[in-house]
Amino acid sequence: MGDGAKADAGAGAGDEIAAVLTGVGPRLRALRRERGTTLAQLSETTGISASTLSRLESGGRRPTLELLLPLAKAYGVPLDELVGAPATGDPRVHLRPFTRDGRKFMPLTRHLGGLHAYKIVLPGGRGATEPLEQRVHEGYEWLYVLAGRLRLVLGEHDVVLTTGEVAEFDTRTPHAWAGAGPEPVEILSLFGPQGERMHVRARPAGK
Repeated sequence: MGDGAKADAGAGAGDEIAAVLTGVGPRLRALRRERGTTLAQLSETTGISASTLSRLESGGRRPTLELLLPLAKAYGVPLDELVGAPATGDPRVHLRPFTRDGRKFMPLTRHLGGLHAYKIVLPGGRGATEPLEQRVHEGYEWLYVLAGRLRLVLGEHDVVLTTGEVAEFDTRTPHAWAGAGPEPVEILSLFGPQGERMHVRARPAGK
């Protein structure tokens, strides 16, 4: 390979790396908002200052392994997913479950943008009648109860969903949910961090 070709190849690799690094900040911000985590909470978990985390998300701080490894551990995702590294040809999806507030989340989608799908298992015996702390954040959520009974508090509404029932709501509405019975609850969650909604298509009867 001539010197010119080597220079072109090096420039191409450099451009690819730069593109990957440029996308890290928006990915980190989207992931944090999706998890409903504040910069202060993430700082306590990772030991990275909130100001550094903010500059990392805005692109003012270059991502390094020293910063990204604690974040990948805190979010429970592989490092290559956190930085959006190009696929290596392995068609299998390796997604790691994570636990938050006693709830086990199993990601069903690999990407950090657009709609996210999770299977969530909630412990039983909690939240049937006790007050639940409602929260608000950007996004839109669709919940489907796979098994058990789910208590959903949405603003002034307090309802119990059973197996096969569905709820959808704008997450800017105060909301909270927990198991409503002694048994664990399994739900499917589709969440659009930027307010994306499900597009449902149904074929008319007789066609």
